[in-house]
Amino acid sequence: MNNLKDHQLASEAFLSLPKKVGLIYSEVKREYFPTEVQYLTEKDALDDAQIIAKYLEAMGIKAFLYPGDPQLPERLRKHKPDLAINLVGSVKGNEYLASTIPAVLELLEIPYTGAGILGESLSYNKFLIKKLLQQNGVPVPNYQLMNSATDPLDPTLRYPLITKLNEIHGAVEITQNSVSENETHLRERLKYLIRTYEQPVLVEEFIVGREITAMLLEGLNKKIYLAEKVFTKAEEKYIFATFEDQWLEEGEEAFHYQRFDDRLLKEYVRKAFEITKMADYAKFDTRLDISGRYYFIDCNSNPAFGPKETDCALSNILDLYGISFTEILKRLMLNTMRDATGIGTKVYPTPEGNGEIQ
Repeated sequence: MNNLKDHQLASEAFLSLPKKVGLIYSEVKREYFPTEVQYLTEKDALDDAQIIAKYLEAMGIKAFLYPGDPQLPERLRKHKPDLAINLVGSVKGNEYLASTIPAVLELLEIPYTGAGILGESLSYNKFLIKKLLQQNGVPVPNYQLMNSATDPLDPTLRYPLITKLNEIHGAVEITQNSVSENETHLRERLKYLIRTYEQPVLVEEFIVGREITAMLLEGLNKKIYLAEKVFTKAEEKYIFATFEDQWLEEGEEAFHYQRFDDRLLKEYVRKAFEITKMADYAKFDTRLDISGRYYFIDCNSNPAFGPKETDCALSNILDLYGISFTEILKRLMLNTMRDATGIGTKVYPTPEGNGEIQ
């Protein structure tokens, strides 16, 4: 092959899109969730899966919809899909149990999109993710895991501090009240979160600055798309994307995305993707302080997946780069089929930012 493009075309010539795809989504019941706000982040799981199914069928692909429940293995054996798209964010309301879905698919030898068992397990322990990033030179804010509201606070942590549930994503309980300026407020916040959700809480230094979201989408190589959140509401003391901004706001949007580019951040994202064992696609939220330093504040394997009409960050950001949801689906499925069949040559980034065939 004379160049990367020729190689990509030749490799894809040996691949075809699957004929049957299983869409596995979260089984959602209100009683599974300790609070209404956590339930809200998943209540549209079936509706979103049905929207994706329409895109697949427009591509000539038969779509089967499966809830992530105890009957999943039986249904998969019955239909024998060529590939599964894993949309599951929780099982019986527990996000850390999402790793059981790739486990089932591994046992049944069905190729699937997204992170595997280890990657999904890591993603739902934010403390471990912070440790992995820190140990590998990816910058994160100073942090501490609190198992009880009375744990001694690391005296090196500097206020303001923000509290985050260690095992739950979706910005659940990320509100203006999450930011503490003193220990009294912090202890009250810890008491509420630990009592309500029965899990540890991550406390980290709040980084004042700009917020940059990175989306990584795999094909023959890893493509990284950056976008800055431009906030339209500036009346709050601390500017960041809250739960209300992302799930409850009506009328004026709290923020919109605009394209952003920085080679250094892309290198950090590529490293973070590898060391946290993610696959196919991922979302990383970062803050950029006034000194030009990046801090990774959240990492999501298998982030919310859907077209622009579902108001999904993945599609909203890639749309800025002229990439449609149909193209995202195609790249995701071809990458999964390529991994499953072993067809194609791995492409690694060169220092110049292009692909190098190895």
